[in-house]
Amino acid sequence: MALQLPDLPYSFDALEPHIDAQTMEIHHDRHHKAYVDNGNAALAGTQFADRPVEQILGDLDEIPEDKRTAVRNNVGGHANHSLFWQIMSPDGGGAPSGDLARAIDNAFGSVDELKSAINDGGVKRFGSGWTWLVWDGTGLAVYSTPNQDSPLMNDDVPLLGIDVWEHAYYLKYQNKRPDYLNAWWNVVNWDEVGRRYAEARG
Repeated sequence: MALQLPDLPYSFDALEPHIDAQTMEIHHDRHHKAYVDNGNAALAGTQFADRPVEQILGDLDEIPEDKRTAVRNNVGGHANHSLFWQIMSPDGGGAPSGDLARAIDNAFGSVDELKSAINDGGVKRFGSGWTWLVWDGTGLAVYSTPNQDSPLMNDDVPLLGIDVWEHAYYLKYQNKRPDYLNAWWNVVNWDEVGRRYAEARG
């Protein structure tokens, strides 16, 4: 099945004041749509067109070289943004609970230490990219990736990712990426992150 632009699970203005409605509308309707359209164009006519996103990104070396960069950038962008919308919520913020909370405490010491590590990865990411919490097959890990590279390319399971491309925050925060990262935790959907964690662990 071709890549499809998912609906936002909330209105454009639902994450105000932390993320403004205009940014959400442009980010979803233009940027994410462009990744879907360009990804489908790159995959058209290949044996990979109907494969799951996870398989496409996990087997990038199998993609013909003349299409590989376009697939990496656009299918990666689609995968990253599809997760991004789900791990934010108008009712977000607060703290994780249950198994995820215990795993975070064990791996990082506290939720505040986790936030600090993720924010640090986002601040230090030169240019555009993402900062992540992933399940690497044995435990939780934090790292950042350039451009639209996805943890799926490393066979890791993305649990939480924050978009640090300027289009994600510039209208409200201008060049103050640290302010955006700090504000973002007010909309994090810990229930969804916890669900993804449980699923990843099997």
